[in-house]
Amino acid sequence: MYAVIETGGKQYKVQSGDILFVEKLDAGEEALVTFDKVLAVHTGRTLKVGNPYVKGASVEARVLKNGKGRKITVFTYRPKKGSKRTVGHRQPYTKVQIETINPKAPAKKAQKTDDAE
Repeated sequence: MYAVIETGGKQYKVQSGDILFVEKLDAGEEALVTFDKVLAVHTGRTLKVGNPYVKGASVEARVLKNGKGRKITVFTYRPKKGSKRTVGHRQPYTKVQIETINPKAPAKKAQKTDDAE
C-alpha cells in the first residue's frame, strides 16, 4: 500500500516505514503528525485518486528530528561596480517516519441520546 501526500508545497510517494525529510513542521520530537492532504491511495487492488484530495484519507507519521540542512553560500556581485555580497543559508527540515496509511475516514461511534429526562 502506498499514498501520495502533499506537504510544504511538494508531493511525496510514501509507504509504511519510509523515512523522509519534509519542510519544517510545527511539531516536537516523537510527536505524531497527520497528513490529510492525500492526493492518491493505492491499496494493492484499487487506486483512489482525489479531486484534488481523497476524502477521509490520511497518513500518520512520527517526527524523528527537527534540524537544518547543509549550508549553502549565496554570492552576488555586480561587474565593474565593486559591489559584492556573500550570504549563507541553512534550510530547516523535519525528519519523519511514516507509521500508517488510512485510506478511509475512521468510523464514528453512534452516540447515545438520553430521551428519558
